[in-house]
Amino acid sequence: MGGGGASEFMIQLFPFIALFAIMYFLVLRPQQRRVKMHREMVTNVRRGDVVVTAGGLVGKITKVDDAEVMVEIADNVRVRVVKSTLTDVRSKSEPVPANTNTPS
Repeated sequence: MGGGGASEFMIQLFPFIALFAIMYFLVLRPQQRRVKMHREMVTNVRRGDVVVTAGGLVGKITKVDDAEVMVEIADNVRVRVVKSTLTDVRSKSEPVPANTNTPS
């Protein structure tokens, strides 16, 4: 009378599946969302933005490269910072206006 082996196996497997689903929705998805938002923030920084680095330095971006930015932390004091270490953009600068002078 050992015909219930498959159903017993599914009953024992269900808690593991439920635990994985709970971990996915409570831990993995929010972390992936935060990583995506950070990646977008880093790619959208531009000259004039006030940023905070992972080391706690607050400064204004003066130059943007592919992987690094130049941040002015005091008058005439500039440091190179790796873009991925930026933790926050405190204030966004206004976009540079397009050249409206058209030759007539």
